[in-house]
Amino acid sequence: MKKNSFSMIDENGNEIVYDVLFTFESEETNKNYIVYTDNTKDESGNVEVYASIYYPDDPHSKLEAIKTDKEWKVIETILDTLQEEVRKKKNSEENNEQ
Repeated sequence: MKKNSFSMIDENGNEIVYDVLFTFESEETNKNYIVYTDNTKDESGNVEVYASIYYPDDPHSKLEAIKTDKEWKVIETILDTLQEEVRKKKNSEENNEQ
């Protein structure tokens, strides 16, 4: 298993391997979050991305569900910012190739 991945057992007893996209600590909520994917795609062709609360100092801790709208808003803001940076970089690279 790669260093930046982990596995979990789903409700059917299947082991699913997830790739860690990034982790961060929110000053706003004072919690640590992990954003990850199993690289499956939704009906629109977008890669499925998940997020959970995690405890970086406890290697045996379980991921916790994010329960508040405030926490989801923090994560969505970071994802939107990252997507915009990727778009800008891609556009810049395309412009430099011309």
